[in-house]
Amino acid sequence: MRAKWVLLGILAGFSFVIAASTAMALDPTAIDAVRSKAVLTNQDLQVIDNFLADALQEMVATRKFTDIARLRAIILSRQAAQKQYAEQFSTSALKHLTSGLQAALTLPEDLRTKVAANLLILIDGMADLRLLDLSVAMLRSDNAIVRYWAVHSLTNPGIVAKLNAGGAATAQAAGAIAKRLAGLVENSGPETLALMVDYAGGVKVSQAEELLLQIADLRIKQYMAWSVKYELLDGSILKALAEKMPSGSAMTSAVAYRFGQLYSCAIQRFVLGADYLNDVENQQLASVLVETEEKCTSKLLAAPQTAIKRAIERDDDAALIAEHNRLLGTATTPGELAAKIKFVYGPDPAGRKSNGPFPIPKPPTDDSTE
Repeated sequence: MRAKWVLLGILAGFSFVIAASTAMALDPTAIDAVRSKAVLTNQDLQVIDNFLADALQEMVATRKFTDIARLRAIILSRQAAQKQYAEQFSTSALKHLTSGLQAALTLPEDLRTKVAANLLILIDGMADLRLLDLSVAMLRSDNAIVRYWAVHSLTNPGIVAKLNAGGAATAQAAGAIAKRLAGLVENSGPETLALMVDYAGGVKVSQAEELLLQIADLRIKQYMAWSVKYELLDGSILKALAEKMPSGSAMTSAVAYRFGQLYSCAIQRFVLGADYLNDVENQQLASVLVETEEKCTSKLLAAPQTAIKRAIERDDDAALIAEHNRLLGTATTPGELAAKIKFVYGPDPAGRKSNGPFPIPKPPTDDSTE
């Protein structure tokens, strides 16, 4: 998403100056010889440890972002599946990354951010479950870039796949991560929330559904206040909610309520904000409405749904509202989705329940925003 690339661009612009280091001196010859062996000796294991110690020391001291990227590529390319090798690589990575992050905390703020962010990018690339605690600890950072990469390294597809594959052994870790991410939701921007949505939609623990509901509630609140940013994010949230909805879990009704209310908020914003929103916001909303109809409601109702797309193409707000009411319901009449999934809307912050979505207010006027 656009906000994410802005963040990455800021990070890429850093000079990463810590010491007056020169060109890279890391020599992978020794570890490459070890990596080709079927059985490793204690001396071979020490070679792995020495490589990671040297690599991380040089990574912290290197000036240029391009050199840091090369070092990161060298480190990541030296991972291997051989059991002895992989265990030592992981153990040594944990030891030396821990030292590097601890050292970063003693640096001046600008250098602390640069070092910590680069080490977290490496952790993200390694996708090693042993390193999760390092990333969790960095969630407490006051710096948005460091927090972003800490979240990224906890939620990337490699980590999600390993958490799901571990069964009961990793379910507790997956749930603990979801709880820690939940503590960041209120103060996170769209680029970080998008990572959390992918994680909440990917891991198979109940805490992930709770995280997803919390994110949906935040976005609904922002729609109600006309403060929501980057509407395309809601397409991902709606898709994740829709995928959780037919699960038959105890949360199905709560998930369905958030799906219906968030989708309604997007439709209402599109109609009420036609002259208030800019072209990009209107285009993003239109994309969310059409994609959700095609990929979510059509599947949930087991029949192709195209009325929203046709109404948008004809610029027919009356037809769009009529389809909204048929699909999602009104205060007096449940919609088709509620009839199938069996849910009601609410309770809202005031404790009310309804057969249909709660309305959002009209856009703020110039007087109300002064």
